[in-house]
Amino acid sequence: YKSKRSGRCWEFSLLNTLRHEFAQKYKVKDFELSQNYLFFWDKLERANIFFKNIEQTANKPIDDREVRFYFSGPGEDGGQWAMAASLVEKYGLIPAEMMPESFNSNNTSALIDVLNRVLRKAGLEIRQAVQNNFSEIKIQGIEDDYLQKVYRIASYALGEPPLIFDFEYRDDDGNYHIEKNLTAKKFYEKFFSTDFDDYVVLTNSPDKDFGKLYSLPSEDNIIGGRNIEFLNTDIENLKSSAERQLISNEGVWFGNDVLKEMDRTSGILDTKLYDTDQLFDIDSKMTKADRLLTGEAQVSHAMTLTGFDKIDDHIIKWKVENSWGEKFGQNGYFVMSNSWFNDFVYEVVVHKKFIDKKLLKILDEKP
Repeated sequence: YKSKRSGRCWEFSLLNTLRHEFAQKYKVKDFELSQNYLFFWDKLERANIFFKNIEQTANKPIDDREVRFYFSGPGEDGGQWAMAASLVEKYGLIPAEMMPESFNSNNTSALIDVLNRVLRKAGLEIRQAVQNNFSEIKIQGIEDDYLQKVYRIASYALGEPPLIFDFEYRDDDGNYHIEKNLTAKKFYEKFFSTDFDDYVVLTNSPDKDFGKLYSLPSEDNIIGGRNIEFLNTDIENLKSSAERQLISNEGVWFGNDVLKEMDRTSGILDTKLYDTDQLFDIDSKMTKADRLLTGEAQVSHAMTLTGFDKIDDHIIKWKVENSWGEKFGQNGYFVMSNSWFNDFVYEVVVHKKFIDKKLLKILDEKP
């Protein structure tokens, strides 16, 4: 998948793992799922949860830290694994040809700008309505009116999702297949067996205590959907779990800081790529914890691990599927050194069966 000028990598990486599942199961190597379809519904869901967050914080000052966060980017397109999983669980999936990319899905800045303006105006109206003790029905009426506006904007910019479709394809052996009168939910349930409850987001955030579960409710995208949660642990647990999942022939969604020590053209990610300390005769090195504490580090991107090289029982480098198109790296694939994984990988999404059993007990704790 090619994200081009958009921040939908979190969605692409999940769809990449799912399409690999389909390709292996049904012998269709060039199959693609519609990322535009999930993106459409994300716009509606984010608007809806934004309204509820504004309602709940309406009596806080407008410059309150939490309120400012909600107003900072209600129409933005970045996200987390749990957000993509929530969209799939609620809306299903469709093949790419049923809702292909549009100009605006590939270049989201103008759409984000319009949505930010509309939603910020809505947020002010909702705050005023709550402060003036409007009834719940009246406040819901304001929100419903703005949701209709968001639906219209998304339809113009991205196209409208199909309700029912026929899915026909030829597998790699040349056999013809057709499934008629499918909805997106039926398509997902028929062709995919992934249960997202079986997966865990392991994070390596050494500025916080290891062996604990953390949540990020301010970034949840669906009311009543899957909560964004992370199990914080040592980096070696992330690597060993990812390795076991790759050996089982399943890709791994991972969150990272791709802009650090990266050459976009060659697709190389390596901590020794640029030696600016030697160039300027300085020492700018910080621990991963300190980089997180100061804002030097951030999870800016999501990609998919698809393989690794091992020498003398040590992983040397990893194969990475990116979403920037075939012009970057080797036909869209990057090579990541093991040291880069240590420094700039912060999250991996792995099946529970591939993580240390001691960590599973932590999942029962309150985040």
